[in-house]
Amino acid sequence: MSVGIENLTQAFGAAVAPLRLSHIGIAVSGGGDSVALLHAAVGWAARSGLRVSAVTVDHGLRDASATEAAGVAGLCAALGVDHTILRWTDRDPTGNLQDQARRARYALMTDWAKDRGIPCIALGHTATDQAETVLMRLGRGAGVDGLSGMAPRVRRGGVDWIRPFLSIERQPLRDALAQCGATWVDDPSNEDTRFDRIKVRQALVVLDALGITVQGLTQTAARMGTARQALDHQTHQAATGIARLEDGDVVLHRVPFLALPAEINRRLLSHALCWVATADYGPREAGLTNLRRAIAEGRSFALHGCLCVVSATDVRITREWNAVRDMASAPDQVWDGRWTLSGPQRPGETVRALGEAGLAQCPDWRQTGRKRISLLASPSIWNGADLIAAPLAGNAEKWTAELALGPTHFFLSILSH
Repeated sequence: MSVGIENLTQAFGAAVAPLRLSHIGIAVSGGGDSVALLHAAVGWAARSGLRVSAVTVDHGLRDASATEAAGVAGLCAALGVDHTILRWTDRDPTGNLQDQARRARYALMTDWAKDRGIPCIALGHTATDQAETVLMRLGRGAGVDGLSGMAPRVRRGGVDWIRPFLSIERQPLRDALAQCGATWVDDPSNEDTRFDRIKVRQALVVLDALGITVQGLTQTAARMGTARQALDHQTHQAATGIARLEDGDVVLHRVPFLALPAEINRRLLSHALCWVATADYGPREAGLTNLRRAIAEGRSFALHGCLCVVSATDVRITREWNAVRDMASAPDQVWDGRWTLSGPQRPGETVRALGEAGLAQCPDWRQTGRKRISLLASPSIWNGADLIAAPLAGNAEKWTAELALGPTHFFLSILSH
């Protein structure tokens, strides 16, 4: 093993060892960063017994992508690593293709990991990627969260994602591969200046001469990450004092909420919207500003797949029926990313939102004490057009509905991005 690969193996082990994993997934595109990550993972597995599986997402956006994925499969076979190729087929040509590809990539890898019982996936992002990210976000006027860049570890979709090379610049990875005779593929899109990241990559060469370096930008990200943790801690403290959960709704005491410092107020509201909507990302700043103004003025407001119903005393954040009206799943699946239902399941039954038609078939719903606006978007069991059960609306029929992540998740997840 070359000195370079040995150093990378040590960096990989430092990131993985505290997690006490028996099995890890490695995202490998075939580029230099991910191939270096794969070699480091294999090196660490040889001395630790860690089981390694690799996954490649073929987005099908370039003619050579299938060949490159096959090349990764060959490399993994040579290294004795189990490998899977996932293909993205349901893209929308009218949308933001890069954003779609990123979301699809993570969704496909998440499902792959869960199907195989893999709790953690390692990504090959480097310090250079981090610097580019910080610079791009700086240009967009990002705040503390944005300037904290990519986290070394994050939990999303029930899977842990780690970035063992986030403190190592890109070139040393390629130097290490060259030392051991390994090859990789350079994606031609990495030279395409139509993309903002490539423009930033080229700008970093010029900025380096001015003292704006990869190292300096990554240090800024680290400091902002520390500041973010402090803000999250204060937001968590605020939430425990003024927020409560009611059957999937987040209810905030309005007066103390409005009295919070602006940044804590904003963070708590954004988190509540994401939690109710089971969204990975918060609403745009303009929408959040309009919502905060509406709350101050005593007006209800719809945003991010949620309804914020404002009264003199409370702000109730509940799921918007229009956001889930067409959502259907089998009763043994998690519905809307957060509800699990249990009961006497029969063939042909599905879980859908209750809606006006369903609520009309629940004459005792008022006796539950639950809000009408909340019940409209609540999970219920249907067989075609026939309502079978609505557990939260007083029509249980031996069915129950519970939050999949438990009652404390809203508060704890403020601290664990």
